[in-house]
Amino acid sequence: MRAEILSIGTELLLGQIVDTNAAWLAGRLADLGIDCYWISTVGDNLGRATDAVARALARSDVVVCTGGLGPTEDDLTREAIAGALGEEPRVDDALAAELRGWFGRRGLEMPERNRKQAWLIPSARPLANPLGTAPGWIVKTRHPAPGGAERILVAMPGVPREMTRMWEREVEPLLRTSAPIRSRTLKLLGIGESTVEEELGALVHSTAPTVATYAKTDGVHVRITDRDADAVARDRRIEAMEAQVRVRVGAHVWGVDDETLASVIGRRLMERGRRLATAEAVTGGELARALSEAEDAARWCAGGIVLPGADETRLRAAVEPLGAEVEVLVPDSADIGVVIVRRPEGEERASFRFASPADARRRGLLAALDLLRRTA
Repeated sequence: MRAEILSIGTELLLGQIVDTNAAWLAGRLADLGIDCYWISTVGDNLGRATDAVARALARSDVVVCTGGLGPTEDDLTREAIAGALGEEPRVDDALAAELRGWFGRRGLEMPERNRKQAWLIPSARPLANPLGTAPGWIVKTRHPAPGGAERILVAMPGVPREMTRMWEREVEPLLRTSAPIRSRTLKLLGIGESTVEEELGALVHSTAPTVATYAKTDGVHVRITDRDADAVARDRRIEAMEAQVRVRVGAHVWGVDDETLASVIGRRLMERGRRLATAEAVTGGELARALSEAEDAARWCAGGIVLPGADETRLRAAVEPLGAEVEVLVPDSADIGVVIVRRPEGEERASFRFASPADARRRGLLAALDLLRRTA
């Protein structure tokens, strides 16, 4: 099945809000084994929105719309869908009663303009939205060509918490396929994306499973993805491919899937009964912030100190009173940065180059986390 996500709202085109809905939905479609081929955005203009819906229905089996279901004049998603399908929207009495009840339970009288949120077209049925006043639509239609395949169109509110609940409770169960996708992500540090791809060689041309590399803020990710109605066979192929990837770049793998560097470091510290303290200059507290985000940070993080412009000597003196078994120092530098990890077994150092203060914070953070995960 081919899918398209259509985000509707002028505020998206103006950059006033970030379209997190589309990214979230793309991931959920992939989990269902539905290929998302297009993600489009259109403003609150009836003509352009109608054209966008018609174009999406012409080329996609599943069209997922978000936004434009409010009660105001510029909320035009219902009108656009009706126009693209040549149907007339009318107030559904049952929906109108539900809306009046929603306002009534809050001691309010429903404004007349909210009646449009009770509209339906003949081919649509409503999707419940207990979190707001905008019911969704699910429409089943067919491609206009003779004998055209069935199309499914879903319209949901743009408010993320309303949209996610509607998707999970109302839509996703209707779209489940017999061949779901599964991915396994290996996370690497200390190696560049192009080098990873060179080391993987022919593996990146595999089709079952596929292997792809991505440059991320926490290093390089290698994602292994496969799809099969036979989940056991699919998982075996993924495991076999993971083993091949680890043979080639396993020395740089620090985690998998949802693991974070901070959680990996924290787990090793707790296994050894050690606590960690940080003293930073060039990274400006970025290291302490990243480490503190780990779920169990309070169990192994003794604290962090930020001293802008401080050299190694000042950082050593500042961090010592925290009494941690492991100390990380990131002193100020004008050219080549350095990270120092002090532990009972001795001291380890790593250097990093940077082009600007912002680049120093980013590269220093990654260098410190990489050295910690290898030595802590």
